[in-house]
Amino acid sequence: MRRWTASESGTATVELALLLPLLVVILVGVTEVAVAARIQLELLNAAREGARVAAVNPEPADAVVAAEAALGDMAADARIGVSRPNVVGEPAVVTIVLHHRIVPAFFGGTSVELRAKATMRVEK
Repeated sequence: MRRWTASESGTATVELALLLPLLVVILVGVTEVAVAARIQLELLNAAREGARVAAVNPEPADAVVAAEAALGDMAADARIGVSRPNVVGEPAVVTIVLHHRIVPAFFGGTSVELRAKATMRVEK
């Protein structure tokens, strides 16, 4: 059995104190990437819903309402654009842009721009 000397007694505590902030920053970074990926998937789903409505409905406002309904609480912060020609077979395009704020305490409140775009052919 190994005995600890007086000079080694606090080594583990010092190592933990030095590594713990780094581990916390890495954990927060991984969490932020996961949150941004989830939001990106929600934006893509909302863009698809809007494009689906735009493909069958000539009123672009209805496509915006469908995309907002799919976004839920995030709809207030999102910019939704609809491009729908009146020609059957041409693409109807819904684009959603959202600025997602990164954890302000660690990264100074920077934000990233998340975009989603969906295209479907006009049916009616």
